Amino acid sequence: MNRTEFIIVTAIILFVAFALGWFAHWLLHRFSRVASGDVSEIDRLAQSLHEAEETRDQAITYLQQREAEMSSQLHQAEAELRAAMEGLRDARHEAEELRAYIEQMNQR
Repeated sequence: MNRTEFIIVTAIILFVAFALGWFAHWLLHRFSRVASGDVSEIDRLAQSLHEAEETRDQAITYLQQREAEMSSQLHQAEAELRAAMEGLRDARHEAEELRAYIEQMNQR
């Protein structure tokens, strides 16, 4: 086999490989084609997914706001508790002083 024959045989083999590849692609594309009903179903599902994501985002935002509000209320209640405990401690201390004063006055 000389050089020219080798080039022609190689070209024919490459062309046949190209033709088989193109035919396989066409065949695969023909059998995997999406029907128009399926496209509308996919669009409907995409819209539903988008709405669900928006609802989730709104819920997350609401929960974050509610958590911040509850945290603020908790800090306020803790501050009020501390103030009440200090007032109670002062009142107990004053009551002890008054008891001691009354006992001292009764002993005289």
